[in-house]
Amino acid sequence: MITMTYNSPLGAIYLGEQGGAITHLVFRPLDGTPGETPLLKRCAEQLDAYFAGELQTFDLPLAPAGTPFQRRVWEILQRIPYGVTWSYKDVAEAADCPRGYRAVGLANNRNPISIIIPCHRVVGSSGALTGYGGGLSNKAVLLELEGIKLP
Repeated sequence: MITMTYNSPLGAIYLGEQGGAITHLVFRPLDGTPGETPLLKRCAEQLDAYFAGELQTFDLPLAPAGTPFQRRVWEILQRIPYGVTWSYKDVAEAADCPRGYRAVGLANNRNPISIIIPCHRVVGSSGALTGYGGGLSNKAVLLELEGIKLP
């Protein structure tokens, strides 16, 4: 895997590419070979535009590794529109697993391509912020960036 550090308004974010697709966007360092491929540069440019409020939908090849259920949840997360939140229950219902909101929470926690696969848009049923691998303060910043009013 080729890795690159992206300096974001949230601090360092670590990007990973393998086989011509983004495999990681995480808040902790990655093992791999440091480098700047055209795809990683394109990812950084799209992140720049996102953080500037100029991009709402990413256009990058993604290859997150996970179980079939996790990948199904991550596909559903990509359908949550910019500036909108869903509850864990909403995602579970969309995954045809209406009582699986805890499993959805675990899949969110294991999302290897944060921000682009927008697990930050999933909140508790009351609208409260709950778990985020990048920290709740970063989740709040991302939601506020997207114009979401927090309770």
